[in-house]
Amino acid sequence: MSTTVSPELQSEVAQRFRSVRQRTLALCKPLTPEDMMVQSCAEASPAKWHLAHTAWFFESFILREFLPGYKLFNADFPWLFNSYYRSFGEFPEKRLRSSFSRPGLDEVLRYRSHVDEKMERLLEVNPEPEVLKRTELGANHEEQHQELLLTDILHAFYTNPLRPAYLKEDRGDTSTGSGQAPGHPAEGFVEFAGGLVDVGFAEDGFCYDNEMPRHRIWLEPFALADRLVTNAEFAAFIADGGYQRSELWLSAGWDTVEQNRWRAPLYWNEDGKSWKLFTLRGEMPLGEIETAPVSQVSYLEADAYARWAGKRLSTEFEWEVAATGHPIDGNLLDADLLRPAAATDSVGKVSQLWGDCWEWTASAYLGYPGFQPLEGSLGEYNGKFMSGQMVLRGGSCATPKSHIRSTYRNFFQPETRWQFSGIRLAEK
Repeated sequence: MSTTVSPELQSEVAQRFRSVRQRTLALCKPLTPEDMMVQSCAEASPAKWHLAHTAWFFESFILREFLPGYKLFNADFPWLFNSYYRSFGEFPEKRLRSSFSRPGLDEVLRYRSHVDEKMERLLEVNPEPEVLKRTELGANHEEQHQELLLTDILHAFYTNPLRPAYLKEDRGDTSTGSGQAPGHPAEGFVEFAGGLVDVGFAEDGFCYDNEMPRHRIWLEPFALADRLVTNAEFAAFIADGGYQRSELWLSAGWDTVEQNRWRAPLYWNEDGKSWKLFTLRGEMPLGEIETAPVSQVSYLEADAYARWAGKRLSTEFEWEVAATGHPIDGNLLDADLLRPAAATDSVGKVSQLWGDCWEWTASAYLGYPGFQPLEGSLGEYNGKFMSGQMVLRGGSCATPKSHIRSTYRNFFQPETRWQFSGIRLAEK
C-alpha cells in the first residue's frame, strides 16, 4: 500500500482542517463566557465543552499516535473531555459537564491553539494516508459538534426567562429572512417506481462506517411529499386534539405525551389564542413563519402526525433513493438563516431534501448487512448506538453543507426533540 499522498490532497485536507476549526470559533462569537457554561437538558453539552472535546479528538486519535514526541497540553484533559469512548479511558458523567468551571475558557482556547499548531506541523511533516484519513474524520466530527453547539445553545436560551436571541433576525433579507412563501401550494406527492436498488456509500471521499457497505434492497412503489410539513399544518393537528387522541399514538408515544405533558412541539408557546415559536433568532409569531417547516418534533410526534394525516413516514432507503443525484443545495448552516424556511419551489418535485430539518424516517438505526465498525476506540463512534434509535436524513439549517450527503445517517432516540427535526410524509 502506498504511504505517500499528493501535495494537492495534503493541501486540501490541511485547508479543510483550518476552515472547520475557524468556523467553530466563529459560532461562539455571539456567546458570553457565561453562555458557554450552560447545560440545560440531558442531551446538551456546554459550548465550552464542545470547544474542548473537539480539540481532544484531534489530540487523542491523531497527535498522540502520529506526532513523535507529542506532549499533552494537560495530563487531565484526556479523561476530562472524553465523551463516551470506554476503550479509550474513563470519563465524567455527561450531566456534570456544566460543573466544569475549570479549566476556564481562556485555557480551553489555549488548548485549541496548542492542538491546532501541532496538527499543522503534523500535516506538513507527516501527511501519510492514515493521518489525512483521521484528520478528515476529525473535521467531520467537529462539524457534528458545530450543529450540536447551536442546538444546545438554542435550548439554553429557551430555558432562560429573558429568552435571548443568539442572533437577531435580519428583517431586511427578503430572500431568506421570511419564513413565508406567498401563495404557498398545497402539499403534493411525487411518485417513485421502487424496485431493486443499491443503497449505501459507494463514492470516492469520506463517509462514516455506518453508511457502508453498499448493498441491494427491494422497494415497493412509493410516493414522497414534495415538501416538509409546515408549522401551520402541524398547528391544525394540535387544534384537532392531536395531543389528546391516544388512537393516533404508538404506545410509547402516548406514555411520553402523558408523562411529559406535551401539548405542542418544543419551543412553541401559546400566547392567548396564538402561538409563538422560539428560534436562534428570537421568538417569532406563528403567523410570520407558518409556512416554514415544523421543527423540534420527536419521532413519536412525527409518527402521530402522519397517522392523523392518513399517511406514513418514509423509510430511510426511500428517502435515499429520492435524494440521490440531487445537488446539495438548501437551507443549511452556510445560508446563515439558522432556522427552517418555507419551500420556494416544490410543485412536481421533491424539495427541501437538504437542510431546514432532519427528516425522521420509519427506519430503526441498524447496521447494514456486513457492517464492520472501525478498528480500536474509533469503532465506538457509531456502531455501539445501534439499538433503540431511529434514522433521520437530510441535514438541517444548522448542518454544514460540506458535512451532508445522500447516504448520511443521523440517529436519535424516538423521544428526542431538541434537534432541528421535522416531518416529510410518504404514501403507498
